[in-house]
Amino acid sequence: MKIKFLSGWTDIGGSTIAFIRLVNLLNENGFDATLYGNSEYPNGRCKYKLFTELVFKPTDVLVHHFTKLDKNPGVRKVILSCHETNLFPIKEIKPFYDKVHFVSEFQKNWHEVDGVVIPNVLPNLINRKCRRTGVAGIVGSIDPHKQIHKSVERALNDPNVSRVEIYGKISDPDYFNNKVLPLLSNNVVYCGIAYNLQKMYDELDVVYHSSLRETFNYIKTECALTGVRYEGLPENDPKAEYWDNEKILEAWKTLLQ
Repeated sequence: MKIKFLSGWTDIGGSTIAFIRLVNLLNENGFDATLYGNSEYPNGRCKYKLFTELVFKPTDVLVHHFTKLDKNPGVRKVILSCHETNLFPIKEIKPFYDKVHFVSEFQKNWHEVDGVVIPNVLPNLINRKCRRTGVAGIVGSIDPHKQIHKSVERALNDPNVSRVEIYGKISDPDYFNNKVLPLLSNNVVYCGIAYNLQKMYDELDVVYHSSLRETFNYIKTECALTGVRYEGLPENDPKAEYWDNEKILEAWKTLLQ
């Protein structure tokens, strides 16, 4: 049995990172899993191929994400893996799939569609317990949904913060130019994409997070793992569960059967 993950979004982002970690976890435990997509970002980070190389066989299990498939392409099982809410409303999709995978109970309830909840694989981060830098981090894709400008404003009102560093892909250039760029200064700096999460968190005292909605709050748990103070918006926290790799692996074994 080959497990083929097909994603309509494989540039850097939460869902892509989640699939990279899941594919690696499965392959490390005796499965044959490959991620397929249209970006070069996952290349070298997991077993990955461009979607143009995807060929289906009757014994395959297809796990697809953020794609508009409307029928079984001739495989043994189809699992729709959803990492979004309003960006991918499942009720509008023809239910040809066998199972739906969600990353949190909040997300499952939002869609009002039955499915299996398995949280994302967590990063391998540690708490180095050696900071007092006065630096606040703003972490995540730079777009209106993440409300980066609001996080910057909240951080600047923190008397313990002397510098604000923004990390993330500019996924909405107009938003960046209109809302974030005017806030930049000697003490508010855009640092690009953080490819080394451990190094980034080692330099931070606190992270401000003002996303309108999250399905699985990676940033909150990354802060917990590294000992960084997390300042989110309680009303937008999905209160997702966080599982260890063994529990995640066992749940996926059951789902893939």
